[in-house]
Amino acid sequence: MCGDELIPPRADMTEDQWLRTAGPGLPDGPAPQAAPDARPRARGVHRRTLLGGAVAGAALAAVPFGAQRPAVAAPRAGGPERFPFPSAPGPAGEYAVLVTGDAGTGKEEQYAVAEAAREICRTEHIGLAVGLGDNIYENGPESDRDPEFQEKFEQPNTGIDMPWLMVLGNHDCSGLIPGSGGDPSRGDREVAYAATSRRWYMPGRYYNVALPAGGAQNDPLVEFFALDTNPVASYVVQTDPHYRWNGPYMREQRRWLDAALSASRARWKVVLAHHPYLNNGKHGSAGSYDGFVIGDYTSGIHLKELYEEVVCGRADLILSGHDHTLQVLEPTDRTRGTRQVVCGAAAKAGDGKAHFTHPAAWQDFSRNGFMVVKVSAAAMTIDAYTVDVAAKRARLAHRTRTARPVAAGARVPAEAR
Repeated sequence: MCGDELIPPRADMTEDQWLRTAGPGLPDGPAPQAAPDARPRARGVHRRTLLGGAVAGAALAAVPFGAQRPAVAAPRAGGPERFPFPSAPGPAGEYAVLVTGDAGTGKEEQYAVAEAAREICRTEHIGLAVGLGDNIYENGPESDRDPEFQEKFEQPNTGIDMPWLMVLGNHDCSGLIPGSGGDPSRGDREVAYAATSRRWYMPGRYYNVALPAGGAQNDPLVEFFALDTNPVASYVVQTDPHYRWNGPYMREQRRWLDAALSASRARWKVVLAHHPYLNNGKHGSAGSYDGFVIGDYTSGIHLKELYEEVVCGRADLILSGHDHTLQVLEPTDRTRGTRQVVCGAAAKAGDGKAHFTHPAAWQDFSRNGFMVVKVSAAAMTIDAYTVDVAAKRARLAHRTRTARPVAAGARVPAEAR
């Protein structure tokens, strides 16, 4: 359900509307924990909401219950030697990271984007890649040995020989309905696959990875925090109590993220998630995904809360897919300085137009592409590339550079000035 079959959503809250109703800044502390039987907030009802309720009801009896603990990738005897993580910044004193999203179709567009990215990886000395979910269309893998891993990940990315930080998308966790996100337990198959792949890195359903600054600096230069947003952004109600929006899985993930961000000593912090916080594409933003504004799931209201209460003002970037577009949005009072980037055009393209008006440094709604994030002690740079699918060539379409991390008190080392 990341495709073209959805009706374009109604407008979500603009920046001006948000400033009038919510005001700049949000409390720094976590929100009170909702009781398991808490009633959903009352909101207006419209046709899309009723449609969502009907879809959810049709799927209730058919979605199987999942695992009761987050899956952890377990090494297997005789497993492959994995591609190593970069151990120090590259020749320019920076890490360069390839960013792709919504890639797993196995079709011409995916192969073209991957071929174009291979050349950029070579010239830019890229040593790490990111896959922002919807890794295996349309229903996710049937097991950790599903041949679709080869057809829709390994073969297209041949030559991009580095670790890939992978996150789960709604198509990876399909229930009865493709792309519904209604069976999060299916994501355990992708965690298990990490034990047998040289590229695919997913030690758990959510996890963090820090890259060292190198030299005399002991603290990490950049840290990535990979999330599983499916239980709080699914198109259907979660029937397994473990994966409900206020169930043990999401409570534990929130506690982990809050603690991990607090403990991180990295200069730059990047959150990886399939579903965006803000988005000018047709799926809209968390809290009103696809025009839904009530309920605990389809609207993404509780993911909106997670972003606003735990992530905004603490991470420098939110990197997301879900919408098949390329967007570099501007940090605002609403995000407390955190920048939202949408990069979901590695195999599918958008409908050619903006549906919302969140401030953007640059955006493209019609072409395939990818991005490269570069981090050094002095700056974070986002390079956005569009791809000519027929020619399999990438073009640098936009560059945004940020010199000051969001985290309060962060300082540039004297030698980096």
